[in-house]
Amino acid sequence: MTIQKGHILQKTWMVWLCAMICTALWGSAFPCIKTGYALFHIGESQTASQILFAGIRFFLAGILAILIGSIGQRKLLVPKRSSIPKIFVLCMFQTVIQYLLFYIGLAHTTGVKGSILGGTSVLFSILIVCLIFRQETFTSHKLLGCIIGFAGIVIVNLNGAGMDMSFTFTGEGFMILSSLSYALSSIFFKRFSADDDPVTLSGWQFLAGGAIMIVVGVLSGGQVKGFTVPSTLLLIYMGIISAVAYSLWGMLLKYNPVSRITVFGFMTQVFGVLLSAVILKEKGAFGPKTLIALILVCIGIYLVNRKTGRDASLPET
Repeated sequence: MTIQKGHILQKTWMVWLCAMICTALWGSAFPCIKTGYALFHIGESQTASQILFAGIRFFLAGILAILIGSIGQRKLLVPKRSSIPKIFVLCMFQTVIQYLLFYIGLAHTTGVKGSILGGTSVLFSILIVCLIFRQETFTSHKLLGCIIGFAGIVIVNLNGAGMDMSFTFTGEGFMILSSLSYALSSIFFKRFSADDDPVTLSGWQFLAGGAIMIVVGVLSGGQVKGFTVPSTLLLIYMGIISAVAYSLWGMLLKYNPVSRITVFGFMTQVFGVLLSAVILKEKGAFGPKTLIALILVCIGIYLVNRKTGRDASLPET
């Protein structure tokens, strides 16, 4: 697949700006989810209700993405018949499988380990796109950038608790598989967006994935109650997070190599810590640990995006 060259979304400053907007939005989801659980009376151990809550959020995100995209393009975003299988694949890997594994896994491990293992999605994305699909060249700079960026994620999550060497398949194992599912969704999105509109793919995959999660949550006995003006506004904002961030992320993937974009995913955890400190009044976020993590993540992003002679000699995919 040949990338259209000269597009504004390929300019370095635009890539950094848009990717930071996406990761900041996703980072804000961490405190919003915690606040949402409190407003909708969902306990930490109520996995079915959490899945239902996520399903409602993503279904709403699908509606918003389709609505905003339709207004922007001045036509209703209806997928082509040939796009339906692609939407199904994306909704399964990006929304259904990823989040089902995530919620079940997080219920069987600590929050610290879950956050760190969540950062492995960037590593999986780059390894898969380079070594399995062979759409990009695997270089020492990309490897070093991933290692340094991942080190930043580990540091920002180190709080002296919740870290041990235990491993269970339904806990840590599911968290790793969740990250793998997300990594595959990014690669599939890259391939599918070559012939399809990214916003259309985003909106309809969220709509389908959200509907499936709602059914799973309801059949599992989940409940979401406590709809008030504040809780409803929060839910709408969470829908906007997914609709805007994933659609914009998809457009970045359409015009850039996967590794160039996915490495920014390390920033999601950093923004999550910082915004949790601001919104939830969590202490200890604004300190040397977070600053070091931020520096390491930025170095990792730079190294992965650094162009070498070897990269330049290959066609972009």
